[in-house]
Amino acid sequence: MYLAKIPRFVQQLFPSFVWRMSTQQKVVYLTFDDGPKPYITDWVLQQLAQYNAAATFFCIGRHVQDNPETYEKLQKAGHIVGNHTFNHLDGWQTPTDRYLWNVKKCQEVIPDATLFRPPYGKITLRQADCVREMGLKIVMFDVVCGDFDLKLSPEK
Repeated sequence: MYLAKIPRFVQQLFPSFVWRMSTQQKVVYLTFDDGPKPYITDWVLQQLAQYNAAATFFCIGRHVQDNPETYEKLQKAGHIVGNHTFNHLDGWQTPTDRYLWNVKKCQEVIPDATLFRPPYGKITLRQADCVREMGLKIVMFDVVCGDFDLKLSPEK
């Protein structure tokens, strides 16, 4: 079970996290997590190019290592890339020292990343403090599309 829209009070509990961008324009900030993976990332890149749209891709370090050509396509297309840990760790289930090692390992693979998104949106306050000390800005989400939910139909 997940919430499609993150409640405002949750966002207010963590004011140092980026939950949404303030703008006067009608803008949607697209983000994609867990890649890069050749088939799906290539398709997403084609869709973005078709609409002249940009996005931020929060990449898993292991996937970057396994798919360097796909990662290079992201960069050549001008999209922003961010750190999503090396192995997609759940911060609530992972000791802080192991979690931070995993973030650093991903940063070695994506050295220019300045943004970080915790997998599953789960990170402890201590982990968050340490990630920010590494110079990374924590970017969350205020709407979750639910594409991972196998019970949802494509139409829904």
